Order: sequence, then structure tokens, then C-alpha cells
Amino acid sequence: MTTTTAPATAVRTFAIDKTHSEVTFQVRHLVTKVRGHFTDFSGTIQFDDAQPEKSSIAFSINTTSIDTGTADRDAHLRSDDFFAVETHPAITFTSSKLTKSSAAQYSLEGTLTIRGIAKLLTVPVTYLGAATDPWGNARVGFEGEITINRKDFGLNWNAALEAGGFLVGEDVKISVSLQAIGQ
Repeated sequence: MTTTTAPATAVRTFAIDKTHSEVTFQVRHLVTKVRGHFTDFSGTIQFDDAQPEKSSIAFSINTTSIDTGTADRDAHLRSDDFFAVETHPAITFTSSKLTKSSAAQYSLEGTLTIRGIAKLLTVPVTYLGAATDPWGNARVGFEGEITINRKDFGLNWNAALEAGGFLVGEDVKISVSLQAIGQ
């Protein structure tokens, strides 16, 4: 009789800790940049540093939670001109591949979906490390930043300026800093 044993895996599941994480963005507005963040998001990270190809992330942002510090602007961003939160309540990212480039650098490939428009992209990610919190919970941290063209995702609204050009820039820098807790 032959017994086959499945190889042990070091893949571990982590849930994003919203209280120690942030999702921010910035976009040009006239002559400066408007910055904002989302306050409601969630996700799960499957992580194996030794075998990153076994790792993955599924992440969702509640679009109604957008906050730029200006109520009128936030209401406009929730409208059909931008995020159309009634018909598209979430922005999602689902990874398809993680590749380790150096000790703390990764390339995360996946699909970003905004307003029902899905685009494959690659996000450079920094692994911030792992630690055990004072209550004995395993934690990991990651940061990533990418610039997207908002029009690629149907965020087309703009206003022409009298002197030429437009009110809102097309490029949006998105920064994500995640701390996740072992499950």
C-alpha cells in the first residue's frame, strides 16, 4: 500500500483590518490636486511569501463611502456623472498573479472593476512585513500605488475651462495601505 501525502502549504488567510488600513486617491482639479479616501472597504488576502504564486487578494470598496472633505463634491462623485453608486455600489479588485521581484517588492496583476468596467492591470506592491500584535494575532502589511486614467472606467464627466483645458484631470493616483489580521 502506498500513501501519498499532500505537500504542506504556508498559504495563510488574512482579513483586511479597516481600522489600520486606508484607500486614498488624488486627481488634478483646475490648478491643484483634490485628495480623498474611502472609509468602507473589505477584503481577504491569501499570502505565502515563500511561494508568492499561491497568494491572492480580493478587495472591495463601498463607493458611497467616498470622502473628499466637501459634502457637495462627494454627492457629485456619488452621482451618475462619476461613480453612479446606485447601480455600481462597489469598486473591486481581484488578483490573478503575484510575482516577487525582490525581498519586499512584488508585482500584483489583477482585474480592477469600476462602474462595471473591468480592466487588467499590474500594481507594484511593497510587503511591509509580518508581526504578532499584543493579543497574539498574526498581521501582515502591504502598500501599493498606481495611476489610472479615470475615463478608462467610465468616469467621463468634466467641464471645459474658458481659458482652455478642463476642470478635472484624467489621471487618478490611487494609494492603498493595508494591514491584515490572520484568520
